[in-house]
Amino acid sequence: MKLQSNRSLAFFSIVILVLAASCDAGGIAIYWGQNGGEGTLAETCVTKNYDFVNIAFLPTFGNGQQPMIDLSGHCNPNVGECTKLSTDIKSCQEKGIKVILSIGGSAGSYYLASADDARQVATYLWNNFLGGQSTTRPLGDAVLDGIDFDIEGGTNLY
Repeated sequence: MKLQSNRSLAFFSIVILVLAASCDAGGIAIYWGQNGGEGTLAETCVTKNYDFVNIAFLPTFGNGQQPMIDLSGHCNPNVGECTKLSTDIKSCQEKGIKVILSIGGSAGSYYLASADDARQVATYLWNNFLGGQSTTRPLGDAVLDGIDFDIEGGTNLY
């Protein structure tokens, strides 16, 4: 009887290990960009501590406002300094880390006034951060892996 019990326990343990190994439970994400003392994006990714890096934030958009990225002490988008992050973004992606733009935030100035306004913002995001084309891409020619919606208020048009 004891031999049968040990075999059952061994079989059960193997099944659990196989299931755990085949399960994609997600990964660790971090918000990067709101603290000039946090190091560069490349330094963040070289640690390999994270599976996702959310570049934070694009806090201004919609309702006729010019979209504006805010990366605190890292770069000034008004003079094109943030395009230098393109190399770091590509370096992170080469390590298998997904780089995502986080829009909204708790201190943002964002609001979608209509469905047309939402389409305009979506077009802006596609052309300036994802697979589209624009001569004014704030992060240079790097193509981000997605958009994180950190919407803490506003309309149901998201």
